[in-house]
Amino acid sequence: MEFSFPASQLSAARRLSNFSELRESPTTWDLVVIGGGVTGAGTALDAASRGMSVLLVEAHDLAFGTSRWSSKLAHGGLRYLSTGHAGVALRSAAERGILMERTAPHLTRALSQVVRLLDSLSLAQRTLPGLGFLAGDMLRRASGTSSETLPRPRFLRPAEVQRLCPTVETKGLRGGLLNVDGQLVDDARLVTALARTAAGYGATVLTYARASAATGESVELRDELDPGAEPVTVAARAVVNATGVWAGELQSDIRVRPSRGTHVVVRSEKLGNPEGALTVPVPGSTSRYCFVLPQELGRCFIGLTDVDQPGEIPDVPDAPEDDVQWVLDVVNRGLGTKLTMDDVAGAYAGLRPLISMEGDGDDTSDLSRDHAILTSDNGLITVTGGKLTEYRLMAEETVDKVIQRIGGGPGRFHECATKNLPLVGAPGNPAFAKVSGADLIGYPASMVRRFGRETPTVVRSATCDRPLDNVAEGIDITRAEFEFAIRSEGVATVADLLDRRFRLGLIPDDRAAAEPAANELLILAGIEPK
Repeated sequence: MEFSFPASQLSAARRLSNFSELRESPTTWDLVVIGGGVTGAGTALDAASRGMSVLLVEAHDLAFGTSRWSSKLAHGGLRYLSTGHAGVALRSAAERGILMERTAPHLTRALSQVVRLLDSLSLAQRTLPGLGFLAGDMLRRASGTSSETLPRPRFLRPAEVQRLCPTVETKGLRGGLLNVDGQLVDDARLVTALARTAAGYGATVLTYARASAATGESVELRDELDPGAEPVTVAARAVVNATGVWAGELQSDIRVRPSRGTHVVVRSEKLGNPEGALTVPVPGSTSRYCFVLPQELGRCFIGLTDVDQPGEIPDVPDAPEDDVQWVLDVVNRGLGTKLTMDDVAGAYAGLRPLISMEGDGDDTSDLSRDHAILTSDNGLITVTGGKLTEYRLMAEETVDKVIQRIGGGPGRFHECATKNLPLVGAPGNPAFAKVSGADLIGYPASMVRRFGRETPTVVRSATCDRPLDNVAEGIDITRAEFEFAIRSEGVATVADLLDRRFRLGLIPDDRAAAEPAANELLILAGIEPK
């Protein structure tokens, strides 16, 4: 199936039209995917690019759940190598390379990770991180990822450590070790790009469509933006439950044990505008660290916790004050300029969908990060667990399972192509074949990082006044980007725009500053702000 750029443009009007078609022109889909996070969007893309008719539904907005609360890393899985999960580590390294070199190079970058070497450390403590980084580099090479994409680890002089991490504690500093991993511009932007690319290959993407009931052959949907509307039931040859930590709500025999990962958000200037990610060991652990992660928009994310989240699973998890203080206490061990609660500009928490088996202990950090694909008695296929970096592999294996269920037949569906399938905005995507790197010169650098080869389209399609003005003072996002997200990225509410397409909600002050522009541009597009 060929990619169509017009089909990849999602809008509120298109959503209404799609819902009407479901009611007025019933059809049997090859596949309905429930859940608009990274796994669900990736599964929809894999299936649509193989030639299936696909409906992707999400109860809220794209990337509403766990997929927007990660550390924003395209992680090579070094930690999982150290804990004996070699298979997870190797798969992560391979998928990281695919993401950074072929699928979404415009949404990823190399991130320098710095580990301090101190006078107070024993010989073993100085040696083990370096051996770990060398093992990680072996994973990089085994996965076929170029050293130009991810440079090799190396030793750092004290001055280099301070240049990369200006507020590092220098007492007893003998130097450092540098490892390079992958980082996403933003996890929610990756999900949006996946969903739009799936739409470009023919999938129908329907947000604010809650699956209130599902079997392997049908899904009952409720329109969350029109509570008075009657539910609509859609028929399918296969249904995939990709709802992450909420998987048990649709398939009761699935036991997902959520683990809460809390991050603290600090303005970069508080840390001297670091270029590298300072890595600080968690006391008492040989495999856990806190990271200071430089981000877009003048922020650093610091995290993270790994604790059980008991009870009912919330739509939006809280970041408890105890979690925030724990993160600060750990990271301050590596900082010369200590952070306090007054330096915290925001905080967020995400829930990892860990699969819990009989006999698992109390510590969620010991649970496997592997994924599982399970089929219930009623035919519903559930994919859960895993890591963000492995979304593509999880999607491929899930669609393979779907084809086993519905029967592919000779030549009915294509082989999986997502290892070499560029997303919207990526170099190599057919819609942007005529756009070169040189064509992006002169556009705001932050816009190019978010939209890649689609940047000229973002600007040319703008109808608002002052399209290249920032949406608010000190916020490096233009009015043209807001308008494009509303008209082409499926925005239906103010929160969709501020909290997921551009992540301004991570710092409440930034969100408040940009909200007037959001309201103005939603009205321009004919959408009542809500």
